[in-house]
Amino acid sequence: SQGQDRNYFLQVKRIVKVQEGLCVVVPCSFLSPENRWRDPTPAYGYWFKGIRISPPKFVVATNDKDKMIEPETQGRFQLVGDVRKKNCSLMIQDVRWGDSAGYSFRVERGVEKFSFQNGFFLQVEVLTHKPDVFIPEILEPGQPVTAVCLFHWAFEQCPVPSFSWMGAAIPSQETRPHTSPYSVLSFTPGLQHQDTELTCQVHLPRKNLQRTVRLSMAYAPRDLAISIFRDNVSELHGNTSHLEAQQGQSLRLLCAADSHPPATLSWSLEDRILSRSSPVGSRTLGLELPWVKVGDSGHYTCQAENRQGSQQHTLEISVLYPPEDLRVTASQANRTVLEILRNGTSLPVLEGQSLCLVCVTHSNPPASLSWTGVAQTLIPAQSSEPGMLELPLVQKEHEGEFTCAAQNPLGAQRISLSLSVHSPPQMPRSSCSWEAEGLHCSCSSRAWPTPSLRWRLGEGLLEGNSSNASFQVTSSSTGPWANSSLSLHGMLWPSLWLSCEAWNIHGAQSASVLLLPGKESSTAFSKGALLGFGITALIALCLIMIIVKTLQKKGTQEEASRPKISRGSTILDYINVVPKTRP
Repeated sequence: SQGQDRNYFLQVKRIVKVQEGLCVVVPCSFLSPENRWRDPTPAYGYWFKGIRISPPKFVVATNDKDKMIEPETQGRFQLVGDVRKKNCSLMIQDVRWGDSAGYSFRVERGVEKFSFQNGFFLQVEVLTHKPDVFIPEILEPGQPVTAVCLFHWAFEQCPVPSFSWMGAAIPSQETRPHTSPYSVLSFTPGLQHQDTELTCQVHLPRKNLQRTVRLSMAYAPRDLAISIFRDNVSELHGNTSHLEAQQGQSLRLLCAADSHPPATLSWSLEDRILSRSSPVGSRTLGLELPWVKVGDSGHYTCQAENRQGSQQHTLEISVLYPPEDLRVTASQANRTVLEILRNGTSLPVLEGQSLCLVCVTHSNPPASLSWTGVAQTLIPAQSSEPGMLELPLVQKEHEGEFTCAAQNPLGAQRISLSLSVHSPPQMPRSSCSWEAEGLHCSCSSRAWPTPSLRWRLGEGLLEGNSSNASFQVTSSSTGPWANSSLSLHGMLWPSLWLSCEAWNIHGAQSASVLLLPGKESSTAFSKGALLGFGITALIALCLIMIIVKTLQKKGTQEEASRPKISRGSTILDYINVVPKTRP
């Protein structure tokens, strides 16, 4: 009978979707009157292709062995449900495009026979299902690895497919197909298998499904490279070892390395870490130097490191800048006496001493150093050591301005100093003569700083400009010369010592005049005595001149208006002064 009876009901999904070539189980059950289901005879179920076809013609699956099955479905369609338990589930293997159709069910048991009008519609779709391969993301070279291949069946009743593996990293025996719900592969890859393929195949009756993965081998950092950007313009890619940058420019250094797993990158200056990257972050690490200064010079090292090893490259940055911090060091007898840091500094030096001036500066490239002076012809050949000027014997003519110049292609700097030549007082030159008012003496000396002069009269000191009834002192100075005159009035006492003293911060000198005792009056002498005295004085004067000539050093010729200065230690002029007789 046909399915108009409400006592019969077929429970099945109305639309069943399955991909071509796969297997599907269509769950199905039915209801029928229990009083008619007690017949002990066998129960048969029949699945037909087509819905509401009377009578149904094309049997695709049945548990009745005497019933003919459509050749196209023979062996592929199976009634897997137990009809006696009112289970009509249908399994379809190797689904084909021609299987797309509606299917109906009929049940027979003894005298009870019923065809259900409703059934299900099989919708065949394009095959997209593939196996899944599970393998560690990163493989260690030389270490065993386990890979698993799974093919997800929707229904347990479907037969298990066969699996096989292909790949350069697996042994040949693992490539043979074998049947299992899943496949497990163990192998030991090497570094040479980096980026090679590993394929798992699932063999279906008419199709092979496969999934391919690429092996990712762990390896140490390699191909480390530093890219250089100067003022935001890309300049160099590679591994140069030296870079020159001008002071004030901006630099960006970008370090990158190929590694697996990704390496930790770091930048260091000498032994100081400047920055470090995260292993899960970018595979590059930048270092910014927005305003290059002198202190940025040094060795910059980029290092890439992971658990497989490390690689590094060092870049030396040399900052170019003009001369700066120019200074002069003055030394005498290998001892530094002054460091000159600014222009116009005065440097006092004793005449006759040696002087060494060393000019130093900071610059890159190194600056050329040279000396110039007001008395250029008196500057000796400069030392082979840059910036050194040696004056082995300072002379008065060296006095003046000296300038050190430092220059490189980026600029120049100069520093000047004023050399002041000092000297101790030279031996004072004195003389005395009788004048109408009395005895008049003069004294002069040369030195720098200008010396001071004073007269020593017995135990007393006469200096500056002063006078009284007995004496008058007049002093003056012009440049390095100091002059003083002394006028004595009235009677002079016997055995009187008179000397002229000159001094400054560098020393002192003195010249003495000895006043010998004389007679009370010229009338006390006879002509013979006077003649004898004159001869005796003449002989004494000659002896004194010989002694003086022996002691004196050769003096320099001074101007006609200035007295001749001797370089002896002390000069004694002995003068016999005889007071004139008053009328």
